[in-house]
Amino acid sequence: MATGETIESYVPARLDRMPWSSWHWLIVVSLGATWILDGLEVTLAGAVGGILTRHETLGLSATQVGASATCYLAGAVLGALLFGYGTDRFGRKKFFFITVAVYLIGTALSAFSWNFCSYALFRAITGAGIGGEYAAINSAIDELIPARVRGRVDLIINGSYWIGAAMGAAGTLLLLNPRYVPTWLGWRCAFGIGATLGLIVIFFRRWIPESPRWLMIHGRNLEAEEIVAEVERKIMGTKRSAVIDRRYSEILPTRIRTRTHTPWREIWDAIVHEHRRRSFLGFVLMSTQAFFYNAIFFTYALVLMRFYNVPEQNVGGYLLPFALGNVLGPVLLGHLFDTIGRKQMITLTYGLAGILLALTGWLFHAGVLTAQTQTLAWTIIFFIASAAASSAYLTVSEIFPLEIRAVAIAIFYAIGTLAGGVGAPVLFGWIIGTGSITALFIGYLVAAALMIFGAAIEAWIGVPAERRSLEHVAAPLSSKGL
Repeated sequence: MATGETIESYVPARLDRMPWSSWHWLIVVSLGATWILDGLEVTLAGAVGGILTRHETLGLSATQVGASATCYLAGAVLGALLFGYGTDRFGRKKFFFITVAVYLIGTALSAFSWNFCSYALFRAITGAGIGGEYAAINSAIDELIPARVRGRVDLIINGSYWIGAAMGAAGTLLLLNPRYVPTWLGWRCAFGIGATLGLIVIFFRRWIPESPRWLMIHGRNLEAEEIVAEVERKIMGTKRSAVIDRRYSEILPTRIRTRTHTPWREIWDAIVHEHRRRSFLGFVLMSTQAFFYNAIFFTYALVLMRFYNVPEQNVGGYLLPFALGNVLGPVLLGHLFDTIGRKQMITLTYGLAGILLALTGWLFHAGVLTAQTQTLAWTIIFFIASAAASSAYLTVSEIFPLEIRAVAIAIFYAIGTLAGGVGAPVLFGWIIGTGSITALFIGYLVAAALMIFGAAIEAWIGVPAERRSLEHVAAPLSSKGL
């Protein structure tokens, strides 16, 4: 099909009307493993950081350990931007494999580091793979999952980060214990966990097709129709009694003008001018939740040890209920984002998370909390906040046109990571180092105020995307004038 030809396609409507099936579960498991890998990597790097300062390992300084984390972060930002553009330009499926391969190579090489420079480089490569995964995978998931369940699926997948964190913590309990594995070898084996998972993910992704929506836009509508038809045959062959959702059966076809790529000028105009209110919304939601999360999570152990005198070896036990709350939040609240609505639930979760943190901060300042009640309070807060944070990723992945979806995810992921991932841990680490309860209370109030601000912005300009086709939430750029 020639570029610039106007076509009508039923691909989006047919994807949205499909009944849930094992094929969708394959999509969720094989593509949604991204967040598990990220949770695993962050936990592993944090756990081995102290080990790497020993002379029998790499002998790094505390500053070099922190710098390696910064390299991972920088790699994630650059990888997201580079692979995000590539995903929109060359296809989702190509980058399913490129990004996970980059991650796999980076984490495997990390196990063979011989000094700080090599370790920092390999962590940057690992981060680039993870950052690229966000853009490639989140765009593909949204384009393949039926509209009526897109919200809950997206939230549950994003919340699975904490499954990876739990896996990393469990693995290090064995591999970093010198009674079972020598210190010089254990940290290297720990990175093998990520490489092994990466190989499993590649195996499952072999059966994932290219996004039919992407094919449609790029002049390959016949191929897109064939993929959808094959999936429909598989689903109806195993579920002959399945009832197709009638709300999507009579939708008019999507009219677009085919293209090979979207120029940078058009990307800029769409994000900065045409959809500037949505861009502001994405920036606020991503950056506020990133600051909120990183302010608490990356100083979690420091607070317990400094203000509650929890021994270092016991901190892990306090992490389990915290992680459980983060996993259960999106699982139990996710369906409400599809039924009650995006604006209502995002506003509620952001606002409630901020209010609860402010209340907990006041109780902390008053000196009435113990290590156990502090952990309980954080668990409750992040049961709500986990759903809120996941909804930020959901928002930026569905409110921009198909042609720039992946690069939009990459841009706002990068902004959120830089704004919250860099500033919050440094700020709160410095505050905790001063030992000032009052200063930490003020820091918590700042994080709480940012979440409440995010709730207000969502209530003002949030997009009601629940149960709506992506093409109705944001019309394709190639449909202008048709």
